[in-house]
Amino acid sequence: MSLWSRITDALSALTSGESLSEVFSRLRTPPERSAGFAIAVIALGAKMAKADGLVTRNEVSAFREVFTIPPAEEKNAARIFNLARQDVAGFQQYAEKIAGLFGRGDPALCDLMEGLFHIALADGSYHPNEDAFLARVAEIFGIDERRFRSLRARFVDGADPDPYAVLGVTPDTPLPEIRKAWRAEVRAAHPDQLVARGVPEEAVKLAERHLIAVNRAWEEISESRA
Repeated sequence: MSLWSRITDALSALTSGESLSEVFSRLRTPPERSAGFAIAVIALGAKMAKADGLVTRNEVSAFREVFTIPPAEEKNAARIFNLARQDVAGFQQYAEKIAGLFGRGDPALCDLMEGLFHIALADGSYHPNEDAFLARVAEIFGIDERRFRSLRARFVDGADPDPYAVLGVTPDTPLPEIRKAWRAEVRAAHPDQLVARGVPEEAVKLAERHLIAVNRAWEEISESRA
């Protein structure tokens, strides 16, 4: 069964009166977790959006920054978007449900945050209220402030990424240990690793920017230590 077929099944539960947050509670095992990941990115993206009314093709295209969405499945993606935006539950409740689905601090939640940054920057700008939204979501997910700043620096123009923070080390860390951390990050960005964490195959393009960022960080540190 495809990712979008599983999402369609999840949406069928909504017609029986369940809320989106209740649907999250039932998506705890593979491959349901990958459907939960997709729904989470779309739903939190909807909560972050400012536009009113029905989702447009341009809004759906923002999710193409994260997912490969077949044209036949755009209506399902749009439906999740609109249901989340219309749901009376606040974004914090959604974020808490998602954190419960994966477990606070789970690496998949960093992948999910990267997806949200893709969506936030899809219109070419990054607003203070989007920053506040994403910072609060990261806090609920158990992502510390330094890691959040590192994520933000990969996406937001003008932000100066701390190469040590990108690799999860400090300026006092010996170079061999930094090299080890870099190699671990490269392995973590491998598409197979993302899928194992519950990231759907349709969203493995998230690994591309991650890999670029950690390689750049390693190059910057290794050159400065030369």
